Amino acid sequence: MKTEKNILIAFILNLAFSIFEFVGGIFTGSVAITSDAVHDIGDAAGIGISYFLEKKSKKQPDEKYTYGYARYSVIGSAITTLLLLLSSVVVIFNAIGRIFHPTKINYSGMIIFAIIGVCVNFSAALITRGGISLNQKAVNLHMLEDVLGWVVVLIGAIVMRFTDFTLIDSIMSIGVATFILVNAVKNLKEVLDIFLEKTPHGFDVAEISEHISEIDGVIDVHHIHIWSMDGQSNYATMHIVTNSDVSQIKDKIRNELKEHGIAHATLELEASSELCHDKHCHTEIAGSSSAHHHHH
Repeated sequence: MKTEKNILIAFILNLAFSIFEFVGGIFTGSVAITSDAVHDIGDAAGIGISYFLEKKSKKQPDEKYTYGYARYSVIGSAITTLLLLLSSVVVIFNAIGRIFHPTKINYSGMIIFAIIGVCVNFSAALITRGGISLNQKAVNLHMLEDVLGWVVVLIGAIVMRFTDFTLIDSIMSIGVATFILVNAVKNLKEVLDIFLEKTPHGFDVAEISEHISEIDGVIDVHHIHIWSMDGQSNYATMHIVTNSDVSQIKDKIRNELKEHGIAHATLELEASSELCHDKHCHTEIAGSSSAHHHHH
C-alpha cells in the first residue's frame, strides 16, 4: 500500500531529522531551530501513530467493527493534530521568553543548517505528495510547513548575519508556530465533524431529497441520513414511500445517489398504506415533501 509506505518513510526522515535539528539548535543557539525541532519530534510521533492506525484502517469490516476500521485513520489524524497544537503552543511560549532574554546566535551555522533543512524537507514533501486520506493530508501538510519553516529560517539567518538583529529569530519562530496552530485547528474541526456524523462537506440534504422525490414512482422520501466514515467514502440511509416496482425504484435511487457522490446506500422501502413507525420521521427539511405522505 503506497500510503503506508510513504507514511513510514516520512516517519523515519522526520525522526532522524528532528534529532539532527536539536543538535543544530543547541549548536547555533537559535530558538527558531530548536523550536522547530520540538515541533518535528511531535510530528514524528504523530506520524508514527498514524502509520499504525492507517495500517489498521485498511482492515475489512468484521463482526466487531461492522462499519470497518476506516475511522482509525481519522483518529490518527486527530492525535497528530493535537500533538501539533500542543507543540505550537510550547514553541510560541519559548519564543516570547527569548524576546525578553536574547542570546547569542551563530549565524553561519544557522545558514548551513537551514540549507540542509530545506533540501531534506523538500524531498520528504515530494515523497508524501498526493495523498487522499485526511491522515495523509495531515502528514503532507507538515512536510510543506517544514519546507516553508526552513526557507523562513534561511532568509532570517542571512538577514541576521548582516544586521545582527536577533529579535528576528523569535519572530520567525512565533510566525511558523502560529501558522501551524491555525492549520491544526482547521484539521481538528474536520476530524470532529466526522465523529459527530455531520453531513459531509458539499452535500445538500434538501437537494438530494428533492431529486429523489422527483423520480417516477417515489411518493415520499424521509429519514435521510448522510455521513462519512473517514472523509472520503460517504454513506446514506433513507426511507422511500413507493407503490411501484421495488427493484426499479432502487436502481433509479442508487444511480441518483451515485451522481451525488454516495456509493453506499441502505434504502428502506414502504408502501403508501404503511405508516412509518417513527412519529418523527418527517425531518422537516426545506423543500421536503412530507405533505405528500398523507395521500392514501
